[in-house]
Amino acid sequence: MKIAFQREQRVRFGHCDPAGIVYYPRYFEMLHEVMEDWFNLGLKVDYATLLGPRRTGMPTIQLKTDFKRISRMGDVLAQRIEIQKLGRTSLVLKVEFHGDDGLRAAFEQVLVCTSLETHQPIPFPDDLRAALELCTHE
Repeated sequence: MKIAFQREQRVRFGHCDPAGIVYYPRYFEMLHEVMEDWFNLGLKVDYATLLGPRRTGMPTIQLKTDFKRISRMGDVLAQRIEIQKLGRTSLVLKVEFHGDDGLRAAFEQVLVCTSLETHQPIPFPDDLRAALELCTHE
């Protein structure tokens, strides 16, 4: 699979629990942040505009998670997104967070494009679909 987007994120004090490792719900916040950055920087579709004036949502409807290794404050995580499947109204992503010792966390995330007026699935807007299709070609 082709990597659709990649960024690095440093683990911060606020990500960690009293044991000094990333508190697992913070991984889900990081997951959403990397997805927003992908839309804004990678796909060139402004996420705030998509949800706000365009009234198009991208809720997660399924999320599988596998925590492999712990992360500590100061670690740098390479966060990678791959598109596993692009449908008419939904998208399956493989997202991985890697540290210097290998895979730290892996996610399989299903997003559905919805109308924020009706909360029903809708086809991806043309500009978003075109950007997503570019990410699926080798």
